This record gives sequence, structure tokens and C-alpha cells, in this order.
Amino acid sequence: MNIEMSTLTNRCRAAENKRRRTMNVTKFCMLTVVLVAATAAGAFALDAPSAEPKVLNDGAGAKAGRFDKMHKTRFIEIFLAHRDAKTGKLVAECYNSMFTSKGIPASKDTAPQAPVEGLDFGKLKTDYSVLGASLNGPKLWLPDWTEIDLGVERDFNGVKASWVAQLSMGDNAGGVGESTPYKPMTIARKSGLGWNKGTTVLLLDDAEGNTWIMKGFQQGLKPQFTYEQFVAAGESNFKKLPTGWKFRTKTLDKDFVEVPEGGIATIMPDEFFNIYDKTGPGMSNHKP
Repeated sequence: MNIEMSTLTNRCRAAENKRRRTMNVTKFCMLTVVLVAATAAGAFALDAPSAEPKVLNDGAGAKAGRFDKMHKTRFIEIFLAHRDAKTGKLVAECYNSMFTSKGIPASKDTAPQAPVEGLDFGKLKTDYSVLGASLNGPKLWLPDWTEIDLGVERDFNGVKASWVAQLSMGDNAGGVGESTPYKPMTIARKSGLGWNKGTTVLLLDDAEGNTWIMKGFQQGLKPQFTYEQFVAAGESNFKKLPTGWKFRTKTLDKDFVEVPEGGIATIMPDEFFNIYDKTGPGMSNHKP
């Protein structure tokens, strides 16, 4: 009888010890979840701006300007992203180095290599209290002329750039540099662009019959090839062109003028981050 009681007591003690160990493991797991959640919240808080973005009104009161003889001007664009105050959606204010009070220099270089290489985008985020800061370019501007509304002119590490547009980022929190090749996006702008008769343009025809005209040729900080080399190689440059799409060049037999109806343009990057504008009804005077 004593042996049976002793055995029963030992079993009870073992069961109690197992229950306590289970409770301790559960408490540890719950504490771990809380700590991980707290860490994630802290990281998110670090990414959030500490104050209202300083760029909210940079496009207010923008005034029209015209720039000529722009074909193959080197430029950059800076994008400063924040939540739209009304919709809560992610948008980015766009600043372009070509459209400043100085005009286009004789060198056609508005984005010298050294100051562009020295841009600190983490510092830009902090300085302007925005969610993100990103670079487009350096690129070559391909239209011959531009009429555009200009907002606030800012200095980015010695590179002057004026507000020119607001880009709808959708769910792309990574910045304009992470845009998906061959995926169209919209941008709010009232600018007019023009290619003169006799200018050679670079075109993409998509599978739905739309024609896209290259507006900005990507050089980047370490160019893969020159503009002339890219044009000479033609469609052989492209390795990720969607099925049914074609690349071609054309020497214009009449002026091509682009002014988006309603102030909304549709743009698209390719696999090299060259930027194209959609042509045709609602966008341009004809489809090249």
C-alpha cells in the first residue's frame, strides 16, 4: 500500500513539474512575441517622419516656364515621398535639375557627377521630414523643348532642382528606383513636351497597340553604354521585353507635341530604367 501511495505521489509531482515547465515555456514565448512586436514597432517609428513634411506646399503657386534646345541634356530628379494629407496614399514630390532659374548651361550638364555621388538620401529624409528620398538618373532628356509649371527651387548637395510634379507611388514604399519595368504609373503634371520634325525618337510598341516614347535615357552613376551605342544596338539591348512588344526608332516627319489631358500623364520605366511617356489620344497630337 505504501509503495502504491509513493508511486502515486511521484506521478503527481511529475505531472505538476511538467505543468509548471509548460507554463514557463508559454510565458517565455509570449514575452518573446511582445519583445519582437515592440522591436518592430520601434523600427517602424524610426522610419516615420518626426514632423510634418516640409515639402507639402512646394507645388503651390507654381508658375509656367519654357526651356528650349534641351535634347540630350543631362539631369537628375529627386523624389521626396510622404502620405497625401487628404487620401493617405503615398505620393512623391518631384524636383528636376534642368528647370531652374539658371536655365540650361552650354555644357548641357545640370547634374555634375561629384555632387550627385555625394547625395545622402538618409539625410534628405531627415531634413525634409519625409518617409523616403530617392534618385532618378542621371539621365539624358530627349525632348527638344519643354513648357512646365515650376514650384519651389531647392538645393540638394549643390545641385539646384525645382519642383515640377507629384508622382503617385501606389504601394511602392521602396522609392521610384524600385518601380517595376514595363508597369505604367501616373504622374500629375501639366507640362508640355515637344520633339521637333527631324529629331530621331526611341519608341516601344506594346502588345495592346499603344506606343510609348522615350523621354529620359538612363545613364546612372556608372553608365553601361552611351546613348549612341544604345540606339545602334536597337532591340537587341532588351532581354526582358514583354511578349508582343517591339522597340523601334523613327525620324519624325512632323513635330510631336505632348500635353496630357486633365493634367495626368501615364509613364513607364523599362528594364534599364529609361522612362517613356504614353502617346496617342489624351496625351499627344499624334502617335508616332
